[in-house]
Order: sequence, then structure tokens, then C-alpha cells
Amino acid sequence: MKSAIVYYSFSGNTKKVAAILAEYLGSLGEVITIELKACDESGNFFAQCLRAICHRQAKIEPVPLDPRSFDLLCLGSPVWAFGPAPAINAYLEQCVGVEDKQVVLFTTYGSGTGNTRCLNYMQTALSRKGAEGFRRFSIQQFKVGDKEFVLSKIKKMRLRPQD
Repeated sequence: MKSAIVYYSFSGNTKKVAAILAEYLGSLGEVITIELKACDESGNFFAQCLRAICHRQAKIEPVPLDPRSFDLLCLGSPVWAFGPAPAINAYLEQCVGVEDKQVVLFTTYGSGTGNTRCLNYMQTALSRKGAEGFRRFSIQQFKVGDKEFVLSKIKKMRLRPQD
């Protein structure tokens, strides 16, 4: 199974989860990991949340990935103001080649308020582009360092090469 993980992480929480997911998927086949970089990002978290609540897009560095060449696309974001981070919004807009693609969506969150709404937003955006076969999981910020807990969430999705 050939997998790609594309994620954005402001504080490092989503990056930790992406690393655990990459390690797991590496045991099933080839995996590449791409961390999105926002070129116009404010260091102010509240300013970032304001952009997120309006579903604004960040200017991101080019993403050297063609999803068509992967069996599985994984997309990860922190939950900000009920939605994905602006860098993820930009990727969702730019992403092409996801028709009939199997997708894993994952989030990291603080309170949990808006988590389902964030996942639904990402899934709808990719569904409109033809992706299907969605699996989803979320990790609360205080659990991102608990590798066994994160792995238990990943394993519940039953990702296998034949899936």
C-alpha cells in the first residue's frame, strides 16, 4: 500500500499524530509525509482562528504530491474555530486527482467543540472532488503524546493493503 500524509501543525500536536500514523502506515507499505507551510501565517493564534472561522485560505508553499499515485491519502489538521486551519483550507482548494481515492481524515483538538464540524467540512470538500471511502479519527491535545492511545485509534480504522 502506498500512502501519503498531508498535514498542517501550528503547535506540534498534529505533527505528533502524523508521525505515529506514518510509522504505522510504513509497516503496511510505502509512505510519504508532507507538512504544509503557510507563507502568510500570523504568529497570533487568535488571528489564525479568525481566518479559520471564515474558512479563509492561507498562502501555502507548493505541495509536491500527485494523489493519483497513492492508494491512500491522509489529511490532518488542528481544529480551529469549528474548522480546519487556513493552510488545510488552501490544500483542499488546490488538491486534484482524488477521484475514487480512499481518504483518512484526522484532527487534533482542545475542547472538542467543532471537531465533527471540522471533519465534515474536510470530507465534503474532498467528496466534491470525487474522493470516497472516508475514515476519520481525532485526538485530544492531551493525548497526542500517548503513542499507544493514538495507535489504538488508527488501528480501529483497519487500514490494510487490500482495503
